[in-house]
Amino acid sequence: MTQAPVQFQARPLSSSTRARRLAPYLFISPFFIFFLVFALFPTLFSFYLSFQKWRQTSGLGEMKFSGLENYHFTLFSDPWFWKAVGNTLILGVYGLLLQPIALVLAFAILVGLKRFRSLVTALYFLPYITSTVAVALIFTVVYSKNTGLLNAFLSTLHGLPLVGGLFPNGGVDWLGDPNTVKPAIALVVLWRYLGWNVLLHLSRMQAIPQDLYDAAKIDGASTGQQFRFVTLPQLMPMLFLTVSLTIIGQMQLFDEPYVLVGGEGGWAQAGLTVATYLYTTAFKFGDAGTAAAMGWILFAGILALSTLNNRIFGAQGRARGE
Repeated sequence: MTQAPVQFQARPLSSSTRARRLAPYLFISPFFIFFLVFALFPTLFSFYLSFQKWRQTSGLGEMKFSGLENYHFTLFSDPWFWKAVGNTLILGVYGLLLQPIALVLAFAILVGLKRFRSLVTALYFLPYITSTVAVALIFTVVYSKNTGLLNAFLSTLHGLPLVGGLFPNGGVDWLGDPNTVKPAIALVVLWRYLGWNVLLHLSRMQAIPQDLYDAAKIDGASTGQQFRFVTLPQLMPMLFLTVSLTIIGQMQLFDEPYVLVGGEGGWAQAGLTVATYLYTTAFKFGDAGTAAAMGWILFAGILALSTLNNRIFGAQGRARGE
């Protein structure tokens, strides 16, 4: 004779038990709320907006579906956009100069400034934590044609052979001459972010085992050879990170060019970047749909360059057998 299975009735959870189970979700909910409101929703809305014709002042009810028209206009009918792309890529090439300069400075600090390493690193890092707008405003004074500190310094070199002939008597219009706008902006970016890259490379260099350097010295390697054959191969993962951050930052460059030459890029749009043109299109021209399309085209460009960077460093890693 088989026994009937015993039926167990689930006891209702007490209020204290339910509270304990819900507490972890309550504690992490602020992150998800902020992520949904300030990250996910704007991203999805901008993607939806890129297929619409809409001016912000007309209200949400005036949105009109336009398909790929915003993308088509941006890519094939807007000369300012391609001017901005060209300027951004040139500034990106300038930005990549950060890496060799930062590498050399970090190695010099590591090898030659052991006692004052922390102080020198802090001084290099100081511009990075300074307000970007404040830095750009200071450089507008430095670059001023008539009263700028840079032209005042160059005027002292005017009488020197070779060097003096490179600069006119009236000074260089750094922010008004299309030929000098991009180097002027690039110098501000270089000055601001150099310390950050030096700090990253120095932190990785300090983690390299001293045994490798000792073995190199025993083999008769000079300081330059130690840097080339010991330090540089060990720095590849950090170099990949810093180059990736540089690509992303330079492609989204906004603060420095906007403060120095304005949202339209100054004379002949020489300082116009994709980010400043996107902002101008949305808030000056009032074309939010086209601006959203520009944002997604910019995202695709950053993704393509980051993928290329990953392949380059991945190939180097495979060549070293990593």
